[in-house]
Amino acid sequence: MDTQCRTGEQGPVPFRSSRFFCVGSKWYFTTREGFDSGPFASRERAEIGLRRFLHVVRLLPEEQSVH
Repeated sequence: MDTQCRTGEQGPVPFRSSRFFCVGSKWYFTTREGFDSGPFASRERAEIGLRRFLHVVRLLPEEQSVH
């Protein structure tokens, strides 16, 4: 679990959970907005999928960004 403050956060660190979860033998990642993506064959593949997702989100203009 991440125990560091993020940019813009003040006060106690809120509860955080892993973005990755496994159902059966398939792996998924979830976003802060509640979007689940998968299935992936392994956690490593899910991590790659998350990195790709975050890269695309960063390319979006601010008004369309899911942040």
